Amino acid sequence: MTPHVAAPDPQAGAAVKAADRAHVFHSWSAQGLIDPLAVAGAEGSYFWDYDGNRYLDFTSGLVYTNIGYQHPKVVAAIQEQAAKLATFAPAFAVEPRSEAARLIAERTPGDLDKIFFTNGGAEANENAVRMARLHTGRTKVLSAYRSYHGATSTAINLTGDPRRWPSDTASAGVVHFWAPFLYRSPFYSATEAEESQRALQHLEDTIAFEGPATIAAIILETVPGTAGIMIPPPGYLKGVREICDKYGIVLILDEVMSGFGRTGKWFASEHFDVVPDLLTFAKGVNSGYVPLGGVAISAEIAATFDKRPYPGGLTYSGHPLACAAAVATIHVMEDEKVVENAAHIGENVLGPGLRELAERHPSVGDVRGLGVFWALELVKDRETREPLVPYNAAGEAAAPMGALGAAAKKNGLWPFINMNRTHAVPACNVSEAEAKEGLAALDAALSVADEYTTA
Repeated sequence: MTPHVAAPDPQAGAAVKAADRAHVFHSWSAQGLIDPLAVAGAEGSYFWDYDGNRYLDFTSGLVYTNIGYQHPKVVAAIQEQAAKLATFAPAFAVEPRSEAARLIAERTPGDLDKIFFTNGGAEANENAVRMARLHTGRTKVLSAYRSYHGATSTAINLTGDPRRWPSDTASAGVVHFWAPFLYRSPFYSATEAEESQRALQHLEDTIAFEGPATIAAIILETVPGTAGIMIPPPGYLKGVREICDKYGIVLILDEVMSGFGRTGKWFASEHFDVVPDLLTFAKGVNSGYVPLGGVAISAEIAATFDKRPYPGGLTYSGHPLACAAAVATIHVMEDEKVVENAAHIGENVLGPGLRELAERHPSVGDVRGLGVFWALELVKDRETREPLVPYNAAGEAAAPMGALGAAAKKNGLWPFINMNRTHAVPACNVSEAEAKEGLAALDAALSVADEYTTA
C-alpha cells in the first residue's frame, strides 16, 4: 500500500501541538520535558507529520497496529456498526460481541473457549489474576523480573521492569523470579538447555520457599515484549506448565503483545505447544482501532463461575464498535494471510537482515525474535556484553540511544527504543520492500551507535 500523504500544513500542526501542550497529560513522561510529534495522518505501515515528513513505523504504534493503519475493511466495519448499534450494555447478547468471542475462541489453543472482554491488556491481566485467585482460593502470584503486564494496580505490581517501582506497594501478593535469558543469564548457563533447566529449578525453588499452597498463579509473557523479546528456550514453557500442574497453580500466558500474528502464529504459545489455563490478549485483536482486550478462559476455570457470580465487570466490556473492529480484523488477517506474511517476513527478511547487520556493526551484541517481533541488543563491547547505556538510563546517560533514534528518524524510520535495545516490530502485513527499507535505515542508524563502542 502506497500511502497518500496530504500537503504540508505547518500552521495546522502548530495548532495541534499547542493544544496538546496546553491540555494533554501524557503517560510515562515528565510533562515539561517532552515534545510530541504532531501526526497528520497514517496509512498502512507509514505515518506523516504536518511538515510533510513521512516515517516507516517500526513500532506498530505500541506494537498493536498488526494490520497497519486505516485498513479500509476495518474502518468500514466500524462505520457500519456505528450506524447500526453504536453501543450497548455488556449484560446483553449482541451480534458483534458474540461473533468476536466466537472467532477468538476458534483460534485460542486448547479449551480456552470462554472470552471475558476488557478495554485493554492491563485490565485483562487484572481480571485473569482475579479469576485465578478466586478459582484456587490462594493469593500469591509469581511473575518474571523482565516483564510488563500493564499499569493498573495489580498489573503494575506484576510488572518486573522499573515502571513498577514508583507504584510498588509491596502488598499486592506478587513474587518476582528470574525467567530464562541466555544472553544475560542469571544462572551462568552456557547453552539453552542449561538455561531452561536451571531457570525451571529456580522457579520450583521459589515456589518451595514461598509455599506452593499459597500460590494462585504464575503469569508469563509467552514472549516478553517491551522487556526485550527474549524467546523462551526449548522446554521451558512446557516445564512451567508441568510445575503448575504439579502444585495446582494456574498458568496465565500474557499474549497482549505477542498474540494475533505478531510471532508468525495466531498466538505465540503455538510455537511451544503449551496451553495455559488463562490467556490474555488486546492490541492486535483489532489492530488497536478501538480499545479492546480480554481473557480467554479454560473450561475448568469457567465452571468455577457457573453458579457463583464472577465479581468483576466493565461498563464497556465487549463494546460493539471494538468487537466489530475485531471481527473485521480477524477476517482480514485470515483472508489476506497476514499471519503467514509475518512468519515469512521474519524468516526470510527481518531475521536474515538483522543478523547481517549484526555482523557489520560492533554495537549489536545479540539478535533475537520471531515473525515481526525482533530485538537488537546494543552493547559497548561484544566481549564483555556491557550495555550501550546503563539499565534504566535517563538524560545524558541515555544519549547513545537518543542519537540512534535521531539517526533513524532522519532516515525516515520511526524506531522502537527501550533501554539498550531497538526493536523491529513493524505491522504483520509489512511488505518485503518496506521491511528492507527499514533495515536500510537501521543500518545507517547503527553506524551512529557504533561510535559509542569500544571496538
